[in-house]
Amino acid sequence: MAWSAALAAEGEMSEGNISEDENVPPVSPTAPPAAPAPADLLHAADPDLSEDLALALIKRPELAPEVLEQLAKNGNALKSRKVKIALVSHPNTPRHVSVPLARQFYTFDLMKVALSPRVPADVKVAADDVLISRLRTVTIGERLTLARRASGRVAAALLLDVETMDGKIIDDKLIDAKTVARETRIMRIALENPRLTEPLVVNSVLRPTVSAALVHAVARHEKWSCRREIRAALLRTEHLSLARALEFSREIPTPLLQELLASSSLPARIKDQLLRESQTSLPPSC
Repeated sequence: MAWSAALAAEGEMSEGNISEDENVPPVSPTAPPAAPAPADLLHAADPDLSEDLALALIKRPELAPEVLEQLAKNGNALKSRKVKIALVSHPNTPRHVSVPLARQFYTFDLMKVALSPRVPADVKVAADDVLISRLRTVTIGERLTLARRASGRVAAALLLDVETMDGKIIDDKLIDAKTVARETRIMRIALENPRLTEPLVVNSVLRPTVSAALVHAVARHEKWSCRREIRAALLRTEHLSLARALEFSREIPTPLLQELLASSSLPARIKDQLLRESQTSLPPSC
């Protein structure tokens, strides 16, 4: 199928029909590259090379980088979406070939490349970087799917995808729900992403521009709010409510709490109350 025809309707794709391309050949990431065979170079340069023959060539794990680079110059072969994905996924494809090719991919192909176990790690990082750079330009539906299924790095970037909010808190809840509904929905879905890790959440919470919405969502989250490192990070932010701050501080020894609060952005009144009650020993809630 031609590249343009295969992806013309991607904007209409839903999460339910995103699947791995079974016909993209798996490649062993450990096979050392061989010297370029003249016959392989001729095949790769053949202007009439079909999709099937190109995929059969790329399937060989020992294929020389020179052959893969030549194939990347074959305009007819590159009309195939599967050939492009297979080229980017091959461990022997030169990075000056695979990374620019990946930048041409549409959102969900980038996501699949970044998640594929056969793709070299640095190419995965490049694919993630492209996705992150596009987050403000993709559709809401695409962002929701990325929040649910993309890599941990992309999910962490979507935690910060709160564009406009009032930031005021009443009874530990955000007001102006109409303004923040879309952004907080994406953020909450990203918090459920199974690839999101504790260090990524900590880094997101500790960003200087972290929103009140993210702090409160993490502080109430069933999974993340029980993690000691995340609680310590939340205690350093300015947006944590008094009730959550008291809850989280009770499991921290007084000397450590004093050290933590010294670099905290919490309001002074909350810091003072935490220190006054730091001698109270209560069992953790999680």
